[in-house]
Amino acid sequence: MARERYHVDNIYPENDKNVITTGGSGFGLMAILVGIERGFITREEGYSRINQIVGFLKKADRFHGAWPHWLIGETGKVKPFSKKDDGADIVETAYLIQGLLAVRQYFIEGSDKEILLASQIDSLWRGVEWNWFTKGDESVIYWHWSPDFGWQMNNPVQGYNECLILYVLAASSPTFPVIPAVYHKGWARDGKIKGEHEKYGYVLSLNHNGSEEYGGPLFWTHYSYLGIDPRNLKDIYADYWQENKNQALINWQWCTRNTDKYAGYSKDCWGLSASYSTGGYAAHSPGVRNDLGVIAPTASLSSFSYTPEQSMSALRHFYYVLGNKIWGIYGFYDAFSEQNKWYPERYLAIDQGPEIVMIENYRSGLIWDLFMSSQEVRTGLQKLGFSF
Repeated sequence: MARERYHVDNIYPENDKNVITTGGSGFGLMAILVGIERGFITREEGYSRINQIVGFLKKADRFHGAWPHWLIGETGKVKPFSKKDDGADIVETAYLIQGLLAVRQYFIEGSDKEILLASQIDSLWRGVEWNWFTKGDESVIYWHWSPDFGWQMNNPVQGYNECLILYVLAASSPTFPVIPAVYHKGWARDGKIKGEHEKYGYVLSLNHNGSEEYGGPLFWTHYSYLGIDPRNLKDIYADYWQENKNQALINWQWCTRNTDKYAGYSKDCWGLSASYSTGGYAAHSPGVRNDLGVIAPTASLSSFSYTPEQSMSALRHFYYVLGNKIWGIYGFYDAFSEQNKWYPERYLAIDQGPEIVMIENYRSGLIWDLFMSSQEVRTGLQKLGFSF
């Protein structure tokens, strides 16, 4: 599975080196499929790695079918994400299941051993008790549950942010589904998710959790849409293709217009998202309050489908102009700041994975086509009132 982080500069604790992340591993599973299709690895190599991962997940700690945010790679036991976050993380589980379902669809009509792998994935998917995370019968899904602290973190998942995939999968479950009211009353907040905002001539139709005018960090347009195809996705609240495209364009415009404020910003060097930051980790986004002068390559590169010209310009700038300052063994490093002359040699799984998957979706639609071929997902989207 995917390490939470990998530091080339090796300045993180030795005992933290093999902590693996469930959500980032979901992204990684989809990236393996891209690797097979692009000829970077063979189909057998991809199958073998995924088969090992699925075998591990069957034995790893789960709580009502959901995995924690972090697992210890050697044992499969929980690595607490914080003091009270030592149990189920249903959002990270959704990201993992998104990847697993794409894999299931990829191998479902393959060889006998590939069909068996698809069947094992199906069992994991069917084992997640999505409706239990409504605390039984509330009209919202709660993010965390702990065997030691119960629901004390008390974090209802409400939009708009990166978590749409959670509600889609919860509605799609063939075994433990939530009813549509959970989506409309919980995620959409009885319609309060909707609110029109315009910046630089681009309109956002949703309230972006505290970043209304500019939209939130760009990973909100990536994580749920690695599998869910946004190109024709609409419901009563938004046209999600237009929403994501406009959020990316606002992000690009912000960086283009603030070249005098932050060194390095330009129409070719842009992209604000959650990433490593000069003070640790931060969810960077346009606007004075949330912009710390830190560019995350994943922001622009994972937006290729929404902003192909601007993303290609960023790719060329990152590679040909900044070069070895931000490029290493696993591609572009997680983040950098020319303003602060800060170029850490570090990677985060949740940022690396989306680059691979979303670039492939732009080129061929591979992962979109696989994930959307799942009949359960299509049925779940229809239950929630989506057209696609």
